[in-house]
Amino acid sequence: MLHIYGSANSRALRVLWMAGELGLPYEHKDWLPRAPETRTPEFLALNPNGRVPVIDDDGFVLSESMAINFYLAKKHGSALYPADSRHEALALQWSLWETDRLDRQIVNYVRHTEALPEAERKPEIAEAAWKEVVPALDVLETALTTSAWLAGPAFSVADLNVASALYRALTLDLGKWPHVQAWLNRCWERPAAKQARAMRER
Repeated sequence: MLHIYGSANSRALRVLWMAGELGLPYEHKDWLPRAPETRTPEFLALNPNGRVPVIDDDGFVLSESMAINFYLAKKHGSALYPADSRHEALALQWSLWETDRLDRQIVNYVRHTEALPEAERKPEIAEAAWKEVVPALDVLETALTTSAWLAGPAFSVADLNVASALYRALTLDLGKWPHVQAWLNRCWERPAAKQARAMRER
């Protein structure tokens, strides 16, 4: 049995989305980052970093959401894992690119413009984050002008990984990046995406 540790209000969102795409049964520990449960000896034995998400797949323990999704898609022979080595490399490229160029940046921007209580928002953090988000979205827009998907001719783990990280962008005005906006909407219209989003927004 697959066990998923981590709330949909964390990067576990993408793991829950992947499990839905694959139709996998699982047990879910709905734990937020830094929750008391993530500081117990039992959890630290699974992930000494004390971070979610983590999976325990019949005794195989793995952390880091991007790696988890590659593992699950490949293990279960899903079409979401590119069979072509070049498309596989592109999936890795975009997933790693996202963690460097957009992950923390989009979080900081949204937190300090709308998510945090107004008294806690720091405009200078939002401004610095946006200065990094814009060129990253420009890069994504350019890529999506020549292909509907990031790593081959169909939706794949690359699209899932990047689109899940851009969950917060669903509330932003992406009019400057029409291909990004259309792609993001296509990704989040998938039934498994809607299911994962409902878990986050309930």
